Amino acid sequence: MALVVQKYGGSSVADATSIKRVAQRIVATKKAGNEVVVVVSAMGDTTDELLDLAQQVSPLPPGRELDMLLTSGERISMALLAMAIANLGQEARSFTGSQAGVITDSIHGKARIIDVSPGRLRDALDKGHIAIVAGFQGVSQDTKDITTLGRGGSDTTAVALAAALGADVCEIYTDVDGIFTADPRVASKARKIPRISYEETLEMAACGAKILHLRCVEYARRFNLPIHVRSSFSTKEGTWVTSDPATEGTEVEQPIISGVAHDRSEAKITVVGVPDKVGEAAAIFRTLADAEINIDMIVQNVSAAATGRTDISFTLPTSDAPTALTALKKMQDQVVFETLLFDDQIGKVSLIGAGMRSHPGVTAKFFGALADAGVNIGMISTSEIRISVIVDQDQVDAAVNAAHSAFNLDADQVEAVVYGGTGR
Repeated sequence: MALVVQKYGGSSVADATSIKRVAQRIVATKKAGNEVVVVVSAMGDTTDELLDLAQQVSPLPPGRELDMLLTSGERISMALLAMAIANLGQEARSFTGSQAGVITDSIHGKARIIDVSPGRLRDALDKGHIAIVAGFQGVSQDTKDITTLGRGGSDTTAVALAAALGADVCEIYTDVDGIFTADPRVASKARKIPRISYEETLEMAACGAKILHLRCVEYARRFNLPIHVRSSFSTKEGTWVTSDPATEGTEVEQPIISGVAHDRSEAKITVVGVPDKVGEAAAIFRTLADAEINIDMIVQNVSAAATGRTDISFTLPTSDAPTALTALKKMQDQVVFETLLFDDQIGKVSLIGAGMRSHPGVTAKFFGALADAGVNIGMISTSEIRISVIVDQDQVDAAVNAAHSAFNLDADQVEAVVYGGTGR
């Protein structure tokens, strides 16, 4: 008997018909002889609708109360799904995040899981029940208040519970058939990737791929938990994310490019006229760290000999830009820089693949493809298995398609079907 944890996203449980279809899949998994735990997101666009409602009554709602509101979406889904399963003759028990033992820190809106104590889930499984858990939420260890985990929280909930329960696999159900070499809405000839490593998936998630969230993959890698990404709208095999994906038939010296990711949610801030002295850059980024701003790419120009000053540019989530700009303006007297420039009309395009570790031609081929497509590069960042560039936002699609074709990732025919319309 295997223990299977399944997670269903909002598009998979968007309405009553969808919930009944998901219930049938869950019951089939149970009847196949498996123990089943299910993590569910809020129905369709419920979370966005609740956020809009909160904004209508308060432009700056208190974090504690906003979390209380937002977690109601998943509670609705879990109860309805348990009812649908019961209607099919199986025993199901629904649990909130706190009831399931998801313990977090106290940061509302983006809490982190610090412990999982799934005793009540284990009891339900031992009684032969299917356990349904509300994703995206937990309870603060210190304040005992309800918290939300932020973007990708239901994925993270599923993997954390799977690890704590010692599950054999965590199945992430969405409305596409797996992880593709690029976003099918941008690259229509994207291929489905049968197997991919945690390392490559982490890079893709960090670079804007929307199928799995970064924290979810980090958790799975830490506990060596296989993830199977597949569609709730079909029975096709999806993409397996593991520590040792199959590489049979691949030549050792051939560059292995897994895919092209893009992200339109970043902005660029340039701190102009920073004194080129020891400690000035440290002061700038300490200020940003204290404001809990995550920085992505950083470029410092060569200082001008006449002025002894330089410019420092960095990218960050657009949503964090107002906080970052405010924090930097407050410390201008300390660093004495000249001014701040802000640009939110940018996009990041990233080439990801383990094979580039040992193949120096990848960078030249990537940049050549962008040049041939008329795409100008604004910033560059690399890791062992990733090359990222910043381009103008209106050139993102052209850049993705140019790179995708240059590395022979195009499928002979369209493989990607977005069943639910969102890709989540």
